[in-house]
Amino acid sequence: MNEETKGRLEGRTAIITGSTYGIGEAIAKVLAGEGTISIVTGRKKDQGERVVGEIRSAGGSAEYHHLDVTDEEEVAEVTRAVYEKYGRIDILVNNAGIGGPSKPTHEYTREEWERVFDVNVTGAFLCSKSTIPYMKKGGGGNIVYISSIYGIVGSQDNPAYHATKAANRIMAKTGANIYAKDKIRVNSVHPGFIWTPMVENFLKAQSRELGVAFEDLKRGLEAKHPIGRIGEPEDIAYGVLYLVSDEAKFVTGTELIIDGGYTSR
Repeated sequence: MNEETKGRLEGRTAIITGSTYGIGEAIAKVLAGEGTISIVTGRKKDQGERVVGEIRSAGGSAEYHHLDVTDEEEVAEVTRAVYEKYGRIDILVNNAGIGGPSKPTHEYTREEWERVFDVNVTGAFLCSKSTIPYMKKGGGGNIVYISSIYGIVGSQDNPAYHATKAANRIMAKTGANIYAKDKIRVNSVHPGFIWTPMVENFLKAQSRELGVAFEDLKRGLEAKHPIGRIGEPEDIAYGVLYLVSDEAKFVTGTELIIDGGYTSR
């Protein structure tokens, strides 16, 4: 590959948590398409190997690591292995997350509440904690938290999920202030409704609960977006690409909303 055809992120190493499907998969593929070595992580090896295979078939570089973001020892092991192999960790995308029960706050058990926080908040903390020292050794880097529009505005469902996404937003802003001196930029991305298994399952659950046809619910959700549709995982991936690229060298502590205009109403 000559200089003229190199990608925007050529030679950089990116760890993307929860990247065996959905938004994380799209991020891993888009970043690899721009030259990163995409470290695909998750708990399902078959799905991870599929993503890696597709990236390699498209001419990109990737490898899979099993990773449960709530397991501090495993997080440390994966980040250490990546650094020892490649000598750098340039990008961390904290994407791994779960939705949790969609019910009122007073109906949650403590165990249900803490499980959502364990994955979405503590998991992101552990990954950042483990990665930042390697970024400092390398002279800088980029961290992106995949939050949600519901880390900014409220709604009537999924209270634990929304609280964790608000936490991700502030984690990014705090990290931006702490690590600017180390040339580490930290930002958050706030997807609206993106067609992923999480959104599909949410609509299926609503369909069963309300007795409304799934397709009717989907059309109703699409109508709430001024742009006229639900988003696609690639819509988020290209936002992440911008934030971790040199074009965004003056961008840190910001929140990038990608929601088809949903929150503009």
